[in-house]
Amino acid sequence: MVPAVEQHIGRGRPRLHAMLRGADEPCFRPCHQRLPEPAWRRDSRAKLRLRIWILLQRREFHAPTFIKILSSCPFCCNVKIHNELEALGYQDGVTLFGAPYDIRYAPPQPGQCSKVYSDYFARVKDLVQHASEKNANKPVIFIGHSFGARLILDFVNSTPLIWRKKFIKHLVLLSPTPPTGFMEVVTNLASGPTVIRFPTVPPLDLRPMWWSFASSLLSLPSTTVFGHEPLIITKHRNYSAYDYQHFLASLGFNMKGMLPFTKWVLPTNMRVEAPMVPTTYLNGVGIQTTKQVVYWDGNFDVSPDNVYGNGDGVVNWISVLAFAKELKRQHYSENIFFKFVKIPNATHGDITIQDNSLKIVMAEILEANS
Repeated sequence: MVPAVEQHIGRGRPRLHAMLRGADEPCFRPCHQRLPEPAWRRDSRAKLRLRIWILLQRREFHAPTFIKILSSCPFCCNVKIHNELEALGYQDGVTLFGAPYDIRYAPPQPGQCSKVYSDYFARVKDLVQHASEKNANKPVIFIGHSFGARLILDFVNSTPLIWRKKFIKHLVLLSPTPPTGFMEVVTNLASGPTVIRFPTVPPLDLRPMWWSFASSLLSLPSTTVFGHEPLIITKHRNYSAYDYQHFLASLGFNMKGMLPFTKWVLPTNMRVEAPMVPTTYLNGVGIQTTKQVVYWDGNFDVSPDNVYGNGDGVVNWISVLAFAKELKRQHYSENIFFKFVKIPNATHGDITIQDNSLKIVMAEILEANS
């Protein structure tokens, strides 16, 4: 949840320290410029009770040597949360830990297995227990953003209920990518990824590489939420959430070059498994978000025309609401705390960068800490 403090390793390149072995080079670069201290943070420090925070953050994708990775990163919101918590008295490696992940891989679906995620979840579990033992056996609080928030849920749901009740105090999910699906997954498949950026390389040229990632098929819009509504429109035919096999075939997509994952099953409906521990879910709303794409001539090698709806600029609001509603239903059925906070005009990537939304996020983090 909270990124670890930066260390300069070799030739002055900034990295973030990670407790997990083999998980160096997170995706973001440290922000060296701090905001003036707001009054709400000064007031909060006086009544702070130190807890343990763990951040799930994305690892940097290692590009071929002839391509440089852009220095700017849309996920530097993790750095700002880290700076805020550090200013409140949290210490890296003591009450603040990071758990970077590899965006190329997808967590396994029920009945499947993934060596990558079996190993990763085992390391996260060891980290949680280590952090707890280091702090008088206190339970930890997870914070995750976007895909990192999704992985928090996958990790927690992979553990026995008795274990999570002992070691997890609270989850703070910031704009999670929901299993209910969202349209950017479709546009990334068709037109190349926006989540990985290379200088001078258009997203379309990254499409073959993106297709090799198991994560490229994660969170396709579900039939339960999106139904038979056309998602991809051409003059010859339309494609809904029921038509992914035909859509992928029309793209020329195949799984032969995909990273090892076992057999992949395309989603047919929504499957939400609540973590059954206290959870706060925050998401932006009121941002223009793609809900349909038009490739009128059926040429997927050109940029589409977009039809927009409501959301956070990445995740469609209809999907956010369906996901939050189901999490709430499952939690309330067992009298477990669940809170959904919508933040007007907060984008997916900037939810903890914009001053107004950052203040809301920090208030909820501190409430989880009470």
